Amino acid sequence: MNTLLECDLLVVGGGINGAGIARDAVGRGLRVILCEQHDLAQHTSSASTKLIHGGLRYLEYYEFKLVRKALQEREVLLRAAPHIIWPLRFVMPHDAGQRPAWLIRAGLLMYDYLAKREILPASYGLKLDQHAAGKPLKGGYRRGFVYSDGWVDDARLVALNALDASERGARIFTRTKCTAARREGELWHATLENEEDGRIQVQARAIVNAAGPWTAQFADAVPGASKSYGLRLIKGSHIVVKRLFDHPYAYIFQNPDKRIIFAIPYQDDFTLIGTTDLEYTGDAGKVEISAEEIDYLCDMANRYFTRQISAQDVVWTYSGVRPLLDDNSSNASAVTRDYLLECNDSGAPMLNVWGGKITTYRKLAEEALAILSPRLGLKAPSWTADAPLPGGDLEQAGKLVRRYDFARFLAAFHERHPWLPSALAQRYARSYGSRAERLLKGVTGLADLGEELAPGLHEVEARYLHDVEWARSAEDILWRRSKLGLYCRPQHVERLQQWLTERNPS
Repeated sequence: MNTLLECDLLVVGGGINGAGIARDAVGRGLRVILCEQHDLAQHTSSASTKLIHGGLRYLEYYEFKLVRKALQEREVLLRAAPHIIWPLRFVMPHDAGQRPAWLIRAGLLMYDYLAKREILPASYGLKLDQHAAGKPLKGGYRRGFVYSDGWVDDARLVALNALDASERGARIFTRTKCTAARREGELWHATLENEEDGRIQVQARAIVNAAGPWTAQFADAVPGASKSYGLRLIKGSHIVVKRLFDHPYAYIFQNPDKRIIFAIPYQDDFTLIGTTDLEYTGDAGKVEISAEEIDYLCDMANRYFTRQISAQDVVWTYSGVRPLLDDNSSNASAVTRDYLLECNDSGAPMLNVWGGKITTYRKLAEEALAILSPRLGLKAPSWTADAPLPGGDLEQAGKLVRRYDFARFLAAFHERHPWLPSALAQRYARSYGSRAERLLKGVTGLADLGEELAPGLHEVEARYLHDVEWARSAEDILWRRSKLGLYCRPQHVERLQQWLTERNPS
């Protein structure tokens, strides 16, 4: 099969930046095609620390502009997707051997006031011996600080951006690689390839290179697509252990090497600990945690928690490569998390996306369209700042005062589906928001959910993820569209994969 498709914008890369740009562009009236060589968010965008945050530690590197931009985006995103993004309070125990208390307090005050806050409360000091967050800690930590940021289901954020783009008219091709691109006058001629469709020829007026760790590689492969920048590939790894504490607070720990790690409540039953920062030179698609990284994260957590952990306590790990803009920093932790957009105008434009972080993806997309719009004769204004992502419109018949009032949404969802077990109702509401009603259309009891293919995963949900959210493998469903893999045994994975294969016999 050799198909010819025409579009205004071809986006190469299905991580958060590519999906965000595709959504913004199609919402302004452009014809958009997005291709991703693997699954959506399969690499960097599902391997974050799951935070929507300003980056408190970046203040030490004088990244005030980046921190302010990220802080401004926190509440924009909290309103856009309150089902998968929510406020999280962080406790920072004060280690007398590290940064002085006055410096931390000054930094937190700056963090509070660099951007307007309506949802997130301000920081304050606390006595750990009088606070729930102090109980899991060693007795030497008596003083601490509390501040606010946000939690995000990062892989679902990507999927929802792609879904919104698709529903607005974009064509999303997963497991589809852009194998060639060449300019001919004012058009790009690109070749996409996948197993299902074979070769797809695309004519596009512009290309966005949002290939993440492969951005430089893709730019180098396109004739005449010169580039002025490069990437630093920094590996970040995380570990997951059984729950270390019962309260809803997360921790940020200062360590002797001047780095910080987070310990975060995760999927109800677990604690997420990360991250590392290491230069990486291998295959970006095959990054894995090392034994040394596991030991490092355990050791850093053990400095603070009474309950000690080791490699034997780790139930899951994940690693990703952050494609950071190369700013010649000697320290991997100091490499800027800001982004740079470079447009090559030797004929049809190609926009390279260098760097970035998940918190600022929407702003990055907005700036990308500001660059491309005059080149494409587009005058449509920006629109995503006030637009909810799929499932994020939680208002229901006037019952909810605010779009981001998830607790009231969940209560109403329970009332409409009293037959759903509480844990399953909570997960459906959190994962799909208002779209959970589409998931459950025609379902009036547990039997209607179909076979339980894996713990907590019924056929109705698996079918929705396959038909609507591009899930094609057990890994797609168990580790990106959800984290149900934490509860699965090999036979569950095998059964789910068998079920998916029956739906896609090719």
